[in-house]
Amino acid sequence: MTDPTLRLPTQTFRAVLDLGDGIGSVPPLPRGLGRPELDAEFDEESGTVSLFVHFPTGQLHLDVTDEGMEHHFHAADGRDVNGSPWKREPTEALLAWARQFAARALPVVPDLMADAEEAAEWHAAGLRVFARETGPVPLEIIEVELEGELMLLPWLGSGSVEHEHIDGDHHPIELLWDPRGEEPSIRIARAWLDARTQAPRAAAEPGIDWTAVGMPAAEVTSWLEGVYLNHHVLAHPAQVILQGALERIAGID
Repeated sequence: MTDPTLRLPTQTFRAVLDLGDGIGSVPPLPRGLGRPELDAEFDEESGTVSLFVHFPTGQLHLDVTDEGMEHHFHAADGRDVNGSPWKREPTEALLAWARQFAARALPVVPDLMADAEEAAEWHAAGLRVFARETGPVPLEIIEVELEGELMLLPWLGSGSVEHEHIDGDHHPIELLWDPRGEEPSIRIARAWLDARTQAPRAAAEPGIDWTAVGMPAAEVTSWLEGVYLNHHVLAHPAQVILQGALERIAGID
């Protein structure tokens, strides 16, 4: 059912965004830490912008408001750690960079997240460039590569299904099924990310009446691998666009 060759092509997408007036003023990252993955969240109620800076060797998380910045560290796998996972000198340089990055990101991230979501809608509509209406402000052109999704058929078995994350190693999900088309609650298969190949793998649960499911176990697991790729491996276009914008603000190109 799932043919890995039937995949939409990767596309170059451009977004014209307001990133504030501080582009080019953030100091360079300390050498030796590598290139980080950046992400952001915004809590409208508290006015807090959360910034996530993930390196191969550790993570720095920032909570930024108009009153200041708080930070904490994690290990590379996300575990809490006491203090920094790096030595004193690179930690001090990283925090100096983070303060400048946070100051530039705080005023623009709320609108930027909304713009990234709207830009993703433009991409889904087949457009290659996003530019929202704006006043006379400094604008930047962000160019990103958006991976194409697998062309996947809808669920063709009986009843209804849904998938959701479960606890376990390698980011597993479960496929839940209900024969009457109601809220699914019967786990019929699971999928996870192969640590060696970084590709989805899936397995059927034992004791399932596949005749009642309406699809053979092999087709169900193949379909679930496609679902896993599209929804749990490929980054959402809005996330990719936001990351590209954050990298420009942070001086990472």
